[in-house]
Amino acid sequence: MITGYSVAVALCSLAVAAWAFVSAARNREPGKPLLIGLVALEALLLVQVVIAVVLLIGGDRPGSMVTFIAYLVGSLLILPLGAAWALAERTRSSTVILGITCVTVPVLILRLSEVWGGASA
Repeated sequence: MITGYSVAVALCSLAVAAWAFVSAARNREPGKPLLIGLVALEALLLVQVVIAVVLLIGGDRPGSMVTFIAYLVGSLLILPLGAAWALAERTRSSTVILGITCVTVPVLILRLSEVWGGASA
């Protein structure tokens, strides 16, 4: 994995999470700008998947392939699932849900990096 890119994606995710939590504190429901931020974050995660696939094709291997693939797929699915849940009923609570899903992304990225480095536990 490319550590610098992973850190950048994690920081972007935390920035969108902060945005969502501030919006929730201001009693706002998810607006179009926040949703655009989520789409941009999902695009960054998709690029990370492409990078991982290229590295795998190039011969690099994670400590546990199954665990790595599970975290990779999970990192792609968490934002769309969280957004679908949040948009089912647009309230202040749904903005918090979006924030929580964005906070989950750096955790998944950290686990991806750990598994890539050989830690399979």
